Amino acid sequence: MEKMPYQPELDRATTMASATSAATTTGWRASLPVLAGSTFTLRELRLDDAATLLAMLTTEEVSRFISPPPTTVEGFGRFIAWTHRERLTGGYICFGIVPQGMEHAIGLFQLRSLEPGFASCEWGFAMGSSFWGTGVFAEGARLVVNFAVDVVGTKRLEARAAVANGRGNGALRKIGAVQEGVLRRSFLHHGQHHDQVLWSILAEDWRLQRLPLQPAIVH
Repeated sequence: MEKMPYQPELDRATTMASATSAATTTGWRASLPVLAGSTFTLRELRLDDAATLLAMLTTEEVSRFISPPPTTVEGFGRFIAWTHRERLTGGYICFGIVPQGMEHAIGLFQLRSLEPGFASCEWGFAMGSSFWGTGVFAEGARLVVNFAVDVVGTKRLEARAAVANGRGNGALRKIGAVQEGVLRRSFLHHGQHHDQVLWSILAEDWRLQRLPLQPAIVH
């Protein structure tokens, strides 16, 4: 999800979704579960993650293939509040990546519904470069896809990665995503249009090929 659904110029709210609103929803729309990996957990973002996300996701290495992230702690705070509000609507899910021994998120996985009911969705990820090559992406991606397929009920997941983003395309191929084609000049970044590779995962294929790694719920 290189093209972020969040538009900071349209969002000036700073408060979290209210408890009253959350009480009218159930399941993941009311509160995301915690997914446990071997060396990290995936959980809902918190306001106190803002400073770490700013440090991790605004470096040139990380931001060169995604929509420009917020540039201040306050901006990331607004983004985090937005993720909570969007989760309540049932159209967007965002997990923070928290390595073992740390308190705050160093990256995130996102799911955005492409049609009512989340039958198909777009997913994406961003992570501090110091955690690249550690295995966190591959394991975390499987946890998120398992969650989308088994809990949310998604039938098709799509991902997009710039053709020049060799690491991102390689990571998607590694977890079993299928390349469907190239979307020409589909991603505008710093005034320049880039071609993107379109990848997909179908629920029935995922169930057949996935490794015996199931999302663990931490209570």
